[in-house]
Amino acid sequence: MSHVHDLAVIGAGPAGVAGALTASLAGLDVVLIDAAPRPGGQYFRHLPEGFNAGAPGALHHGLDRFTRQWETLRGRAETLLGHRVWALERAEATVTVRCLEGDREERPRTVTARRLLIATGAHDRPLPFPGWDLPGVLTAGGAQALLKGNLVVAGRKVVVAGTGPFLLPVAAGLAEAGADVRGVYEANGRLGLARHPLLAAGKAGEALGYGVSLARHLVPYHGRQAVIAAHGEDALTHVTVAKLDSAWRPVSTRTVECDTLAYGYGFVPQLELAVQLGCATRADVDGSPVVTVDGGLRTSVPGVYAAGESTGVGGAVLAEVEGRIAGRSAAADLGRRVPPQPGLSRRRDRLAAFARALLEAYPVRPGWQGWLRDDTLVCRCEEVPLSAVRQAQDLGATDARSVKLLARPGMGWCQGRMCGYAVACLAGEAPTAPRRPIAQPVRLGDLAAPTRTPLEG
Repeated sequence: MSHVHDLAVIGAGPAGVAGALTASLAGLDVVLIDAAPRPGGQYFRHLPEGFNAGAPGALHHGLDRFTRQWETLRGRAETLLGHRVWALERAEATVTVRCLEGDREERPRTVTARRLLIATGAHDRPLPFPGWDLPGVLTAGGAQALLKGNLVVAGRKVVVAGTGPFLLPVAAGLAEAGADVRGVYEANGRLGLARHPLLAAGKAGEALGYGVSLARHLVPYHGRQAVIAAHGEDALTHVTVAKLDSAWRPVSTRTVECDTLAYGYGFVPQLELAVQLGCATRADVDGSPVVTVDGGLRTSVPGVYAAGESTGVGGAVLAEVEGRIAGRSAAADLGRRVPPQPGLSRRRDRLAAFARALLEAYPVRPGWQGWLRDDTLVCRCEEVPLSAVRQAQDLGATDARSVKLLARPGMGWCQGRMCGYAVACLAGEAPTAPRRPIAQPVRLGDLAAPTRTPLEG
C-alpha cells in the first residue's frame, strides 16, 4: 500500500514553505511539491546555489529568513522539487496529487495525502499594446526572475513601466546590477497610498530604501505616465511614453530610447488546481478571481487549504503568515494540539488590509484599450490581433469564451495566462477563474495510463 502523508503542500514559495514547516513542527507527516529545481517561488526565485545573501537588499529582501525556514523544513519533511503537478483528485478521505518528475525524461508520480495546502502563487498580468511582442519587451516579473534566478541583467538601457509598487524593486534591482534604467513610469499617481497613511507606515522603510537606491543611480520616477507603444524592426529600440489623464487616456507623448522594457500591471493568482477540486472563488478588489477561505485558510472543499497569492495578491510577508495559519489549521483538523496564536490572525488582517489598499491605489484603468490598433496582437501565442477580436464580436460573441472560440485567443501555449485578462476586458466582462482539467502540459501516455494507488476511489 502506498504511503499516505498527513499533508501535501503544492508550492515552495513563502506561503508553501511556511505552511509545510508549521505543520511539520506540529507533528504532521508533510510532503512539499514544486515544479522548480530550487525553492523560493516567484518572490525569491530559487537563487543559485552559493549565492551571496549579503548582496543588495533590493535583490533579496527577506531571503535569509526564508533560507532558514527551508533548511529546517528539509530535515523534517519530504521535499519534491522538479515535480510539475498537472491534476488533483479527491476521494472520500484523501487527495491524490498527480505530477511529472524530472525535466527531459519526465516520469509520472502520484502523491496521496489526507490534507492538501495549495500555495501556487501568481504570475504577471500584462496588458497588450503595439509592439509588446518585440524582442526586448518582457514583463517586470520576467526581468526580476532573470536577475534573481540567474543573475542576468535583462538589458543595458532599460525602461520600467506599468503600475504598482512592484516596479520599484524591479527598477532598483536592475540599477544596482549595472543597468542604465532610463526611468520608471507609473500609470497611476506617484502617491497612491496617500489616503492610507497608517497602512503605508509599516512599508515606509522598504519604500524609502528603493527610493534611495533609485536616487543614487539617478533613475527618475514619473507618475501618471505609461509606455503605450514599443518600436523597432528586429528588436526594441525605443518606446512611446504618454502622459495620461485619470482614465489613462494619452494627453501627450514622447519617445525614450532603450533596448529593454520591463512592464507589469499587477499579478494574476494561479487557481487552476484549486478550481479543479471545486474550491469556491470570489472577486478580489481588482476584479481578479481568488480562492474563498475562512479565518483558518480552509477552502470550501473539506480538507483543502489555500494560502498566499491564491487567496489574494498581497506579497511575500502576507503569504508567509497565511502559510503559517494554514499549517496550524491542518494540524488542528487532524487532531494535533495547536496552542492558539491570536496575534497571527491579527497580523494577517493588517497585512490583508494593506494589500487591499494597494489594489485600490493602483487599479488598471480602462483607457489602456485606447492604446491598441487594429493590428495590435492581443494573443501572442496564436497571433490574434485586435481586429480578429472585434470581428468575433461583430459575429455575435458576447463574452470572453465565445471570443476565444471564434478568434482563438487563449488557445496557445500559455492557455490564456498572458492574454486572458485583456480578452475579458475587451469582451466587457470581469475575468473568470480558469477551468482547465489539466493544469500543465502532459503526454498522451500520461493521460491514458496514469499511475493509481490502492487508496484512490
